[in-house]
This record gives sequence, C-alpha cells and structure tokens, in this order.
Amino acid sequence: MNIVIFDGYTINPGDLSWKKIEDLCDRLTVFDATPEDKALLRLGSSEVLMTSKCRITRELMEKCPNLKYIGCTATGYNNIDVKAAADLGIAVTNIPAYSTDAVAQHTIALMLEISNNVGLHNESVQQGQWSASKYFCYWKKPVTLLAGRSIGIIGYGAIGKRVAEIASALGMQVNIFSQDPTGAMKSDFVSLHCPLTEENRHMVNTEFLVNMKPGAVLINTARGELVDERALADAIKAGFIGGAALDVLAKEPPDHDCPLIGLENCIITPHIAWSPKEMRQAVIDILAENLKSWLSGGMLNRVD
Repeated sequence: MNIVIFDGYTINPGDLSWKKIEDLCDRLTVFDATPEDKALLRLGSSEVLMTSKCRITRELMEKCPNLKYIGCTATGYNNIDVKAAADLGIAVTNIPAYSTDAVAQHTIALMLEISNNVGLHNESVQQGQWSASKYFCYWKKPVTLLAGRSIGIIGYGAIGKRVAEIASALGMQVNIFSQDPTGAMKSDFVSLHCPLTEENRHMVNTEFLVNMKPGAVLINTARGELVDERALADAIKAGFIGGAALDVLAKEPPDHDCPLIGLENCIITPHIAWSPKEMRQAVIDILAENLKSWLSGGMLNRVD
C-alpha cells in the first residue's frame, strides 16, 4: 500500500517523525505542499491520500481509481468532496477535537494582545522610547481591563466551551450565541468557533458587523471564509467596530492585496493557533489510528 501526504510541512517541518504512518504502508511519499495542478500527478496510483489544504474534487477522485482512503489532516474537511467520495466508495476521516486547548489559548492571546498591546509596547521599548522617557511608565495605546468586559461566543463546541471557561476565569461575562443571540452580538468581543458550511459562508457580513456593539472586536480562530473580508475591512475603517484579531483568512497564504493586511486595528497571525508541537504530534498519532481502524474494517473518525 502506498500513502501520499500532500501538505506535510506544516504538520512536520522536521521536528517530528512519520514512523507511525510509515509502519502501515509499503511506501510513504511526503510533499511539503501541493498545488491543485500537481495533485493528479502526485497522487498517481496510490491507495491512500492524506491532506488538509489541497482541494480534492470528484474529478480528481475519478481519475485515481486506486484511491480508497482520504485522511484529512485537520478537523475541518471542507476541502474534500465528501459526497463524491461516498459515491465512489472512498473512505474519508478527519482529526476531531485534537487542538482544543491550543486554539482556545490562541483566542485568549489575541484578545490579550488587543487589550494590552504587548507587541506595540515591546517594539517601543526596543526602539529606545522608554530609555528616552521622562516617566517610569507610558502607553502608546490604552490598556484595557478584561474583567467586567463581555465576550460573545459563536459556536459552542469543545473550543467554544474552553474559551468560555478561560474568559470566565478572567472575570469576563460570557454570552453564548445559541443561548442569547442578542447578548452575544452586543458583547465587547465576538469570537467565532463554528465550522464552515455552505450555509454560514460569509456569515460575518455588513449586516452582522453593524449589529455588533460599537467599538467591539471580532476574533476568528475558526475558518477564514466565515468572514466577508471586504465587509470587515470597511466596517473597521468606518468605525462600526473597534477592530479584529484573526488567525485565519479566506485564502491562505493570502494575496498581497488582501483588504485586511496592513489595516490599523486588525491583528493577523498566520493560522498558528493549532500548531504547538504537542498538537502536531497528536495529528500524526490520530492519522495513524484512523488508518489502522479503516484497514481492520473500523469506522474511527469517519465522515463519509
């Protein structure tokens, strides 16, 4: 059995081992990243594909009759035409709930960066502004106390629940959208933790943004395409909301003309919330367990 991994670099840039997967096959081929126009050539006659970013279409699957199993290397699998896979008898699995603590941690980190401006003040000190100051203390932007502020959580699964726990420990009021839509939308922070579907694509549009509390901050560590990026940029520029803190964008890597890059009051990190070494090792471990289950006739983490 031959296994191909289309986008292995972000999981294992060299600090981990693929041995658990290598032990399950005759040959393992790992590509750092795979553009769509190289997918057919690279997949070839392999029986097993593992990927998270490359779009796996019905057309590609039909051209690869040996393909029997697709292991998505992430929780979200909207890059895979799951219906086509089911029609063609191809098993599809994902990696559920492996990064709950890491994504929750990053969500809080983004919120703290918005409230405390740590990066801005460190840069100021490194540039010598503290040494030149007449005062023992100064701030480039006001520091905001989170205790007593509110956070609205949209998507109350494992990650949403963990964010709620941490925010509550910080003294924040937590408003869950599914329980109190108005309270969540009128919170000081609105944090997205829902999967991407055709129904909620661009759910954060102009109407959504003007209904947020003036001065509020949008946080997105879920999926980039939940947000209409042009509408968000316009809302920030117009002052409808106070800003945004994002770990995901609609296109990754983004184009140079992405309307959110370079925008004041918009913090962006390059989809790193999931990426602590422990989480990446968990991905490899679960990929191996999913494949073992399929090989023995099991249904572990099947989504097809």
